[in-house]
Amino acid sequence: MMPKRWPLDPRVLANTDERKVWLWLCQTFSDHHVMIKLPVTRFMLPRNRKQGLHWYKLLSGVYCTFTVCRVDGHVVGCVDVLGRHGLPRSNRQLKQSLLSQFGIAYWVVESSKLPTPVEIRTEFLGETDSTTLEREREDAMITSARMKLSASLDRQRQSRYSDRAPLTSTAGRTSDSGPESHLPADSELSIFGSGLHQGNSFLTPLDSRGGELR
Repeated sequence: MMPKRWPLDPRVLANTDERKVWLWLCQTFSDHHVMIKLPVTRFMLPRNRKQGLHWYKLLSGVYCTFTVCRVDGHVVGCVDVLGRHGLPRSNRQLKQSLLSQFGIAYWVVESSKLPTPVEIRTEFLGETDSTTLEREREDAMITSARMKLSASLDRQRQSRYSDRAPLTSTAGRTSDSGPESHLPADSELSIFGSGLHQGNSFLTPLDSRGGELR
């Protein structure tokens, strides 16, 4: 029977160390997607469908802290963040064996001892030339600068329009009434709406530490 009030409390998706690594990965793999707490069953399929349920039960609790994938959804590498209690050796060996079979790189990192961006991109993407990363960063900086410049120009245009107070006048006659200020029709209303709804999975644990429901 479904409870009227669930005996659950909300919590953040990542702890402090994980958020630090998350931000670093997003900057390092700006041309990829960085997924968090994604179970391996989301990007693997059983060869024998009859045994699918067996493998799902075995692997449904196996996830990596972060999963880096291309824009087409193909995974290129996974990262686990070491916590205070470390990472069980059997857990690490399972992921290394499983992921290597599919050519997916796997790294275990500490938030205080992160590899260089070039090192991890070389491992995940096979890039050996550091200029590739530098070029991508330069492109991202140029794109960001263009967007900021465009936004600044738009604000200046709107400011000039709003500062104008057109006086109504005709030949040989000046309006007795005070100036009326009119904004152009295209600037009278500007609505920017965004709705982001992100689902959350309850099938796998979100933290390596067990938690009691109160």
